Amino acid sequence: MDTQQEQLRDLKKQIVKIQILGSPGIILIALALYAIFVADGDAFIAILNNMLVVYILLALGVVIQLWEIARLVPLLKKMGELNGKW
Repeated sequence: MDTQQEQLRDLKKQIVKIQILGSPGIILIALALYAIFVADGDAFIAILNNMLVVYILLALGVVIQLWEIARLVPLLKKMGELNGKW
């Protein structure tokens, strides 16, 4: 059976992988918020001037972030249990 330190190391690796996979979500949200509140029809990327595309980007970003949260919470709880903080 794995020792506690090995389990913590494996959990940290899984958390990093999920964070890397979830990073496009926050980028999509940031681009959408930029287009909605800052660009005013003069975005640095022409496609961000189309509000339909912007709302789709925002929705995709939120879905990716929700997926990331759903995957991270159980891992963080398990990590807390191994550290004796839960």
